[in-house]
Amino acid sequence: MGIQKVLVIRFSSIGDIVLTTPVVRALAKKGYEVHFLTKKAFKSVVQSNENIAKVWIWEKKELAQLKAEGFHFVVDLHNNLRSRRFRFRLGVKGKAFPKLNIKKMLLVHFKRDKMPKKHIVERYFQAAQPLGVESDGLGLDFFIDPSVENPVSEKKYYAIAVGAAHATKQLPANLIANIVAKAPYLIVLVGGPADVALAREVEMLCGHKVINTVGKTSLAESARILEGALKVISPDTGMMHIAAALNKPIYSFWGNTVPEFGMYPYFPANSESENLSKKFEVKGLSCRPCSKIGYGKCPKGHFKCMMNQDLSSFV
Repeated sequence: MGIQKVLVIRFSSIGDIVLTTPVVRALAKKGYEVHFLTKKAFKSVVQSNENIAKVWIWEKKELAQLKAEGFHFVVDLHNNLRSRRFRFRLGVKGKAFPKLNIKKMLLVHFKRDKMPKKHIVERYFQAAQPLGVESDGLGLDFFIDPSVENPVSEKKYYAIAVGAAHATKQLPANLIANIVAKAPYLIVLVGGPADVALAREVEMLCGHKVINTVGKTSLAESARILEGALKVISPDTGMMHIAAALNKPIYSFWGNTVPEFGMYPYFPANSESENLSKKFEVKGLSCRPCSKIGYGKCPKGHFKCMMNQDLSSFV
């Protein structure tokens, strides 16, 4: 019998795909040829991963080619109607990770925390259990092309991820300005084209205390900036997970979501960066968490989960 091929499915997002990398690495170490199915927008997140033999883009026309690959097993790390339907049509045995939507709903709507006290990465591994793989304790992976250089020449700086997929996860400009005022080093702002307006607002508030790279760098260049930072400040977003993959100390800020969902920074075992990291959240708000993902604006209109953040322990 030749090398067995395994297809890993995770359609989105940047952070979620980075969180799949321990499973991908474990499968490759076990001797499986790992293929990865995702959306076109997220190909850049996985294309440099040395543990992946081939990246497939989700398109219906690809089904026949995927069938021809002769996969041994499908590890479904998305687990929605689309991925389940795809597995059925592919006709290959597989397993999905437990998404725990009912328990998330209990936490969001009734503030009853029935979530397991484990990271989502550990739940991802449940989908690969039939293949006999286990976590190696080495944390997340994010591979940066060696030709990509850090566009920031400063030797000592903190990096702030200003953006998030949803506004209720995002750091408000005034909060960022307060962080900048307390930080002992220059701050580099990172983010994508959607975050340009917020970054400009921060620039107006902070002036020469920040370097604004938002909308001016590729994902790989932004990762290089995080890699060179002394600390990374980030909301619950993809940049936070990239920073964890790079084993950087992280000050994570939690707005409408909570770490109890299991998507807090995931570090290697005995990581010094984990010991230097902190979680900032406004506890005791009756409206929090208001969503397992996020909203375009605060449903209550006050956004206290971010506006009332206590920075007294920020150093």
